Amino acid sequence: MAKRDYYEVLGVNRDADEEAIKKAYRRLAMKYHPDRNPDDKSAEEKFKEAKLAYEILTDAEKRSAYDRFGHAGVDPSAAAGFSGSGFGGFAEAFGDIFGDIFGQGQGRGGRSSVYRGADLRYNLEISLEQAARGTESKFRIPTWEACGTCSGSGAKPGSKPSACATCHGHGQVRMQQGFFSIQQTCPKCHGAGKVISDPCSACHGAGKVKKHKTLSVKIPAGVDEGDRIRLAGEGEPGSNGGPPGDLYVQVHVKPHAVFQREGNDLHCEMPISFTVAALGGDLDIPTLEGSAKVRVPSETQSGKVFRLRGKGIKGVRSNAMGDLLCHVAVETPVNLTERQRELLREFEAISKRDEERHNPQAKSWMDKVKEFFGP
Repeated sequence: MAKRDYYEVLGVNRDADEEAIKKAYRRLAMKYHPDRNPDDKSAEEKFKEAKLAYEILTDAEKRSAYDRFGHAGVDPSAAAGFSGSGFGGFAEAFGDIFGDIFGQGQGRGGRSSVYRGADLRYNLEISLEQAARGTESKFRIPTWEACGTCSGSGAKPGSKPSACATCHGHGQVRMQQGFFSIQQTCPKCHGAGKVISDPCSACHGAGKVKKHKTLSVKIPAGVDEGDRIRLAGEGEPGSNGGPPGDLYVQVHVKPHAVFQREGNDLHCEMPISFTVAALGGDLDIPTLEGSAKVRVPSETQSGKVFRLRGKGIKGVRSNAMGDLLCHVAVETPVNLTERQRELLREFEAISKRDEERHNPQAKSWMDKVKEFFGP
Protein backbone atom coordinates (compact mmCIF):
# COMPACT_ATOMS: atom_id res chain seq x y z
CA MET A 1 0.00 0.00 0.00
CA ALA A 2 1.27 3.48 -0.90
CA LYS A 3 2.24 5.64 2.04
CA ARG A 4 0.00 8.58 2.84
CA ASP A 5 1.35 12.12 2.87
CA TYR A 6 2.79 12.84 6.32
CA TYR A 7 1.07 16.22 6.54
CA GLU A 8 -2.22 14.49 5.71
CA VAL A 9 -1.57 11.85 8.38
CA LEU A 10 -1.22 14.51 11.09
CA GLY A 11 -3.92 16.73 9.64
CA VAL A 12 -1.74 19.86 9.39
CA ASN A 13 -0.83 22.28 6.62
CA ARG A 14 2.54 22.03 4.89
CA ASP A 15 3.60 25.32 6.48
CA ALA A 16 2.66 24.17 10.02
CA ASP A 17 5.22 24.99 12.70
CA GLU A 18 6.71 22.45 15.12
CA GLU A 19 4.27 23.32 17.88
CA ALA A 20 1.26 22.61 15.63
CA ILE A 21 2.82 19.31 14.56
CA LYS A 22 3.40 18.29 18.19
CA LYS A 23 -0.18 19.18 19.10
CA ALA A 24 -1.56 17.15 16.19
CA TYR A 25 0.61 14.13 17.05
CA ARG A 26 -0.37 14.29 20.69
CA ARG A 27 -4.07 14.23 19.74
CA LEU A 28 -3.62 11.19 17.47
CA ALA A 29 -1.40 9.36 19.97
CA MET A 30 -3.99 9.82 22.69
CA LYS A 31 -6.59 8.30 20.35
CA TYR A 32 -4.69 5.42 18.74
CA HIS A 33 -1.95 4.28 21.14
CA PRO A 34 -2.04 0.45 21.57
CA ASP A 35 -2.12 0.77 25.34
CA ARG A 36 -5.51 2.40 24.97
CA ASN A 37 -6.67 0.14 22.15
CA PRO A 38 -5.64 -3.42 23.03
CA ASP A 39 -6.02 -5.98 20.24
CA ASP A 40 -7.00 -3.27 17.73
CA LYS A 41 -4.65 -3.71 14.77
CA SER A 42 -6.17 -0.79 12.87
CA ALA A 43 -5.47 1.63 15.76
CA GLU A 44 -1.96 0.20 16.10
CA GLU A 45 -1.18 0.89 12.43
CA LYS A 46 -2.57 4.42 12.67
CA PHE A 47 -0.41 5.07 15.72
CA LYS A 48 2.72 3.83 13.91
CA GLU A 49 1.87 6.00 10.93
CA ALA A 50 1.35 9.09 13.10
CA LYS A 51 4.55 8.54 15.05
CA LEU A 52 6.60 8.14 11.87
CA ALA A 53 5.09 11.32 10.43
CA TYR A 54 5.84 13.16 13.67
CA GLU A 55 9.48 12.06 13.77
CA ILE A 56 10.06 12.99 10.14
CA LEU A 57 8.36 16.41 10.30
CA THR A 58 10.00 17.48 13.59
CA ASP A 59 13.49 16.76 12.20
CA ALA A 60 14.54 19.82 10.19
CA GLU A 61 16.78 17.93 7.74
CA LYS A 62 14.35 15.07 7.15
CA ARG A 63 11.45 17.48 6.72
CA SER A 64 13.40 19.47 4.14
CA ALA A 65 14.22 16.30 2.21
CA TYR A 66 10.62 15.12 2.44
CA ASP A 67 9.28 18.46 1.21
CA ARG A 68 11.61 18.30 -1.82
CA PHE A 69 11.49 14.62 -2.78
CA GLY A 70 8.57 13.11 -0.89
CA HIS A 71 8.93 9.66 0.68
CA ALA A 72 11.88 8.87 -1.57
CA GLY A 73 13.87 11.70 0.01
CA VAL A 74 13.58 10.30 3.52
CA ASP A 75 16.09 7.77 4.79
CA PRO A 76 14.32 4.39 4.69
CA SER A 77 15.93 3.42 8.00
CA ALA A 78 13.79 6.00 9.75
CA ALA A 79 10.96 3.52 9.65
CA ALA A 80 13.00 0.57 10.92
CA GLY A 81 12.14 1.25 14.50
CA PHE A 82 8.50 0.49 13.82
CA SER A 83 8.87 -3.23 13.27
CA GLY A 84 8.52 -5.65 16.13
CA SER A 85 8.56 -3.77 19.47
CA GLY A 86 9.55 -0.42 18.07
CA PHE A 87 7.28 1.76 20.22
CA GLY A 88 7.28 2.10 23.99
CA GLY A 89 4.60 2.53 26.61
CA PHE A 90 1.91 5.18 26.62
CA ALA A 91 3.94 7.57 28.78
CA GLU A 92 6.93 7.30 26.43
CA ALA A 93 4.82 8.44 23.48
CA PHE A 94 4.39 11.79 25.22
CA GLY A 95 7.77 12.03 26.96
CA ASP A 96 9.30 14.57 24.57
CA ILE A 97 6.17 16.70 24.40
CA PHE A 98 5.58 16.84 28.16
CA GLY A 99 9.28 17.37 28.74
CA ASP A 100 9.19 20.44 26.51
CA ILE A 101 6.19 21.79 28.41
CA PHE A 102 7.24 21.12 31.98
CA GLY A 103 11.03 20.86 31.72
CA GLN A 104 11.19 17.83 33.95
CA GLY A 105 10.79 14.06 33.98
CA GLN A 106 12.69 11.32 32.27
CA GLY A 107 13.60 12.51 28.77
CA ARG A 108 15.91 11.17 26.12
CA GLY A 109 18.87 12.65 27.92
CA GLY A 110 18.51 10.15 30.75
CA ARG A 111 18.03 12.72 33.52
CA SER A 112 16.60 11.45 36.82
CA SER A 113 13.08 12.61 37.61
CA VAL A 114 12.49 15.93 39.36
CA TYR A 115 9.44 16.01 41.59
CA ARG A 116 7.56 18.93 43.10
CA GLY A 117 6.90 18.62 46.81
CA ALA A 118 3.48 17.57 48.06
CA ASP A 119 0.86 20.16 49.03
CA LEU A 120 -0.20 20.19 52.68
CA ARG A 121 -3.37 21.27 54.49
CA TYR A 122 -3.76 22.85 57.92
CA ASN A 123 -7.19 23.19 59.57
CA LEU A 124 -7.52 26.55 61.33
CA GLU A 125 -10.50 27.17 63.63
CA ILE A 126 -11.59 30.78 64.23
CA SER A 127 -14.58 32.52 65.81
CA LEU A 128 -17.39 34.18 63.88
CA GLU A 129 -16.16 37.58 65.06
CA GLN A 130 -12.66 36.85 63.72
CA ALA A 131 -14.12 35.70 60.41
CA ALA A 132 -16.16 38.90 60.12
CA ARG A 133 -13.38 41.35 61.03
CA GLY A 134 -10.30 39.45 59.86
CA THR A 135 -7.41 38.35 62.02
CA GLU A 136 -3.81 37.16 61.96
CA SER A 137 -3.00 33.75 63.33
CA LYS A 138 0.25 31.97 64.12
CA PHE A 139 0.58 28.20 64.25
CA ARG A 140 3.28 25.51 64.38
CA ILE A 141 3.46 22.66 61.91
CA PRO A 142 5.84 19.73 61.41
CA THR A 143 7.90 20.03 58.24
CA TRP A 144 10.86 18.57 56.40
CA GLU A 145 13.97 20.67 55.87
CA ALA A 146 17.19 19.98 53.98
CA CYS A 147 19.71 18.30 56.27
CA GLY A 148 22.34 20.79 57.36
CA THR A 149 24.98 18.12 57.96
CA CYS A 150 25.04 16.78 54.38
CA SER A 151 23.52 19.84 52.66
CA GLY A 152 20.63 17.69 51.47
CA SER A 153 22.72 15.10 49.59
CA GLY A 154 21.96 12.26 52.01
CA ALA A 155 25.60 11.15 51.89
CA LYS A 156 28.07 11.32 54.76
CA PRO A 157 30.20 14.48 54.64
CA GLY A 158 33.26 13.78 52.49
CA SER A 159 31.43 11.27 50.31
CA LYS A 160 28.83 11.58 47.59
CA PRO A 161 26.06 9.47 46.05
CA SER A 162 26.94 7.18 43.16
CA ALA A 163 24.95 6.41 40.03
CA CYS A 164 22.46 3.58 40.43
CA ALA A 165 23.81 0.39 38.82
CA THR A 166 20.30 -0.85 37.98
CA CYS A 167 19.11 2.13 35.94
CA HIS A 168 22.55 3.66 35.24
CA GLY A 169 21.46 6.97 36.74
CA HIS A 170 18.32 7.33 34.63
CA GLY A 171 15.87 6.74 37.48
CA GLN A 172 13.80 4.60 35.09
CA VAL A 173 14.06 1.02 33.89
CA ARG A 174 12.49 -0.55 30.81
CA MET A 175 10.64 -3.85 31.10
CA GLN A 176 10.02 -5.88 27.93
CA GLN A 177 6.72 -7.76 27.90
CA GLY A 178 6.38 -9.48 24.57
CA PHE A 179 5.49 -6.91 21.93
CA PHE A 180 5.32 -4.03 24.44
CA SER A 181 8.08 -2.18 26.22
CA ILE A 182 7.09 -0.59 29.54
CA GLN A 183 9.09 2.10 31.33
CA GLN A 184 8.75 2.32 35.10
CA THR A 185 10.44 3.81 38.15
CA CYS A 186 13.66 2.06 39.12
CA PRO A 187 12.96 -0.24 42.12
CA LYS A 188 16.52 0.16 43.41
CA CYS A 189 16.83 3.96 43.65
CA HIS A 190 13.08 4.77 43.50
CA GLY A 191 13.58 7.21 40.62
CA ALA A 192 16.47 9.17 42.15
CA GLY A 193 19.03 7.77 39.71
CA LYS A 194 21.60 7.48 42.49
CA VAL A 195 22.32 5.37 45.56
CA ILE A 196 24.01 6.26 48.82
CA SER A 197 26.49 3.70 50.09
CA ASP A 198 27.65 5.76 53.09
CA PRO A 199 24.56 7.62 54.40
CA CYS A 200 24.63 10.74 56.55
CA SER A 201 24.27 9.93 60.26
CA ALA A 202 21.99 12.93 60.88
CA CYS A 203 19.32 12.21 58.27
CA HIS A 204 20.11 8.51 57.62
CA GLY A 205 20.41 9.13 53.88
CA ALA A 206 17.09 10.92 53.45
CA GLY A 207 18.73 14.28 52.79
CA LYS A 208 16.09 15.97 54.95
CA VAL A 209 15.13 16.09 58.61
CA LYS A 210 11.81 16.67 60.34
CA LYS A 211 11.44 19.90 62.26
CA HIS A 212 8.73 22.28 63.42
CA LYS A 213 8.25 25.78 62.11
CA THR A 214 5.97 28.65 63.07
CA LEU A 215 3.94 30.27 60.32
CA SER A 216 1.77 33.36 60.31
CA VAL A 217 -1.31 33.73 58.12
CA LYS A 218 -3.51 36.77 57.60
CA ILE A 219 -7.20 35.89 57.55
CA PRO A 220 -9.06 38.50 55.47
CA ALA A 221 -12.33 39.96 56.75
CA GLY A 222 -15.38 38.09 55.53
CA VAL A 223 -13.95 34.57 55.16
CA ASP A 224 -16.47 31.78 55.45
CA GLU A 225 -16.48 28.12 56.42
CA GLY A 226 -14.35 26.03 54.05
CA ASP A 227 -12.42 28.94 52.51
CA ARG A 228 -8.74 28.18 51.79
CA ILE A 229 -5.70 30.44 51.97
CA ARG A 230 -2.61 29.35 50.05
CA LEU A 231 0.86 29.83 51.51
CA ALA A 232 3.12 29.32 48.49
CA GLY A 233 6.22 27.18 49.00
CA GLU A 234 5.34 26.15 52.56
CA GLY A 235 4.49 22.54 51.70
CA GLU A 236 6.84 19.56 51.58
CA PRO A 237 10.21 20.08 49.84
CA GLY A 238 10.66 18.66 46.33
CA SER A 239 12.91 15.78 45.29
CA ASN A 240 16.02 15.99 43.14
CA GLY A 241 15.96 19.76 43.18
CA GLY A 242 12.22 20.09 42.56
CA PRO A 243 10.25 23.05 43.96
CA PRO A 244 8.41 22.76 47.29
CA GLY A 245 4.66 22.30 47.46
CA ASP A 246 2.18 24.75 48.94
CA LEU A 247 0.39 24.84 52.29
CA TYR A 248 -3.37 25.40 52.23
CA VAL A 249 -4.91 26.82 55.39
CA GLN A 250 -8.52 25.58 55.56
CA VAL A 251 -10.78 27.88 57.59
CA HIS A 252 -13.35 26.43 59.98
CA VAL A 253 -15.70 28.83 61.80
CA LYS A 254 -16.76 27.74 65.28
CA PRO A 255 -20.54 27.63 66.00
CA HIS A 256 -21.75 30.89 67.59
CA ALA A 257 -23.98 31.07 70.66
CA VAL A 258 -26.29 33.71 69.12
CA PHE A 259 -25.84 33.97 65.35
CA GLN A 260 -25.94 31.60 62.38
CA ARG A 261 -24.33 32.75 59.14
CA GLU A 262 -25.88 32.30 55.72
CA GLY A 263 -23.77 33.90 53.02
CA ASN A 264 -23.23 37.48 54.16
CA ASP A 265 -26.40 37.53 56.28
CA LEU A 266 -26.68 36.68 59.95
CA HIS A 267 -29.71 35.05 61.56
CA CYS A 268 -30.74 34.94 65.20
CA GLU A 269 -33.82 33.87 67.12
CA MET A 270 -35.35 36.53 69.36
CA PRO A 271 -37.63 35.18 72.13
CA ILE A 272 -40.30 37.64 73.34
CA SER A 273 -43.03 37.31 75.95
CA PHE A 274 -46.61 36.88 74.77
CA THR A 275 -47.53 40.21 76.42
CA VAL A 276 -44.88 42.06 74.37
CA ALA A 277 -46.07 40.20 71.28
CA ALA A 278 -49.65 41.29 72.01
CA LEU A 279 -49.05 44.86 73.22
CA GLY A 280 -45.77 45.72 71.42
CA GLY A 281 -42.59 47.20 72.85
CA ASP A 282 -38.92 48.06 72.26
CA LEU A 283 -36.19 45.44 72.48
CA ASP A 284 -32.38 45.62 72.39
CA ILE A 285 -30.82 42.86 70.34
CA PRO A 286 -27.10 42.08 69.95
CA THR A 287 -25.11 42.61 66.75
CA LEU A 288 -21.44 41.98 65.95
CA GLU A 289 -20.84 45.68 66.48
CA GLY A 290 -22.76 46.10 69.75
CA SER A 291 -26.56 46.29 70.06
CA ALA A 292 -29.48 47.67 68.10
CA LYS A 293 -33.02 48.65 69.10
CA VAL A 294 -35.98 46.92 67.46
CA ARG A 295 -39.56 48.16 67.73
CA VAL A 296 -41.93 45.20 68.08
CA PRO A 297 -45.42 46.25 66.93
CA SER A 298 -48.49 45.06 68.79
CA GLU A 299 -50.11 41.78 67.74
CA THR A 300 -46.79 40.37 66.46
CA GLN A 301 -46.99 36.66 65.65
CA SER A 302 -44.34 33.98 66.28
CA GLY A 303 -42.13 33.55 63.18
CA LYS A 304 -42.15 37.25 62.25
CA VAL A 305 -38.76 38.33 60.84
CA PHE A 306 -37.17 41.73 61.47
CA ARG A 307 -34.41 42.74 59.05
CA LEU A 308 -31.63 45.07 60.19
CA ARG A 309 -29.92 46.41 57.08
CA GLY A 310 -26.12 46.38 57.03
CA LYS A 311 -25.74 44.54 60.33
CA GLY A 312 -24.45 41.32 58.78
CA ILE A 313 -21.01 40.53 57.32
CA LYS A 314 -19.15 41.97 54.34
CA GLY A 315 -17.87 38.95 52.41
CA VAL A 316 -14.37 38.64 50.95
CA ARG A 317 -15.71 39.02 47.41
CA SER A 318 -18.58 41.40 48.23
CA ASN A 319 -18.86 45.19 48.13
CA ALA A 320 -21.88 45.42 50.41
CA MET A 321 -22.64 44.41 53.98
CA GLY A 322 -25.14 41.65 54.63
CA ASP A 323 -28.16 41.99 56.91
CA LEU A 324 -29.13 40.72 60.35
CA LEU A 325 -32.44 38.84 60.37
CA CYS A 326 -34.16 38.41 63.75
CA HIS A 327 -36.75 35.63 63.90
CA VAL A 328 -39.40 36.21 66.57
CA ALA A 329 -40.28 33.30 68.86
CA VAL A 330 -43.20 34.03 71.23
CA GLU A 331 -42.43 32.35 74.54
CA THR A 332 -45.17 30.63 76.54
CA PRO A 333 -44.80 31.58 80.23
CA VAL A 334 -43.89 28.80 82.68
CA ASN A 335 -43.94 28.34 86.48
CA LEU A 336 -47.17 30.36 86.77
CA THR A 337 -48.51 31.54 90.12
CA GLU A 338 -52.12 30.97 91.03
CA ARG A 339 -52.90 34.67 90.46
CA GLN A 340 -51.39 34.50 86.96
CA ARG A 341 -53.47 31.40 86.18
CA GLU A 342 -56.60 33.18 87.41
CA LEU A 343 -55.92 36.21 85.20
CA LEU A 344 -55.23 34.00 82.17
CA ARG A 345 -58.51 32.10 82.68
CA GLU A 346 -60.31 35.42 82.84
CA PHE A 347 -58.51 36.57 79.70
CA GLU A 348 -59.44 33.35 77.89
CA ALA A 349 -63.10 33.69 78.84
CA ILE A 350 -63.25 37.27 77.52
CA SER A 351 -61.47 36.25 74.29
CA LYS A 352 -63.99 33.46 73.57
CA ARG A 353 -66.85 35.96 73.51
CA ASP A 354 -65.53 37.20 70.18
CA GLU A 355 -63.13 34.42 69.14
CA GLU A 356 -63.20 35.25 65.43
CA ARG A 357 -61.94 38.75 66.15
CA HIS A 358 -59.27 37.93 68.73
CA ASN A 359 -57.99 34.61 67.32
CA PRO A 360 -58.45 34.79 63.52
CA GLN A 361 -55.80 32.18 62.73
CA ALA A 362 -57.35 29.60 65.07
CA LYS A 363 -60.82 30.33 63.62
CA SER A 364 -59.53 29.95 60.06
CA TRP A 365 -57.80 26.69 60.88
CA MET A 366 -60.93 25.23 62.51
CA ASP A 367 -63.00 26.19 59.47
CA LYS A 368 -60.56 24.26 57.24
CA VAL A 369 -60.75 21.23 59.52
CA LYS A 370 -64.57 21.26 59.39
CA GLU A 371 -64.47 21.58 55.62
CA PHE A 372 -62.08 18.63 55.36
CA PHE A 373 -64.21 16.28 57.45
CA GLY A 374 -67.49 17.58 56.03
CA PRO A 375 -70.78 18.35 57.80
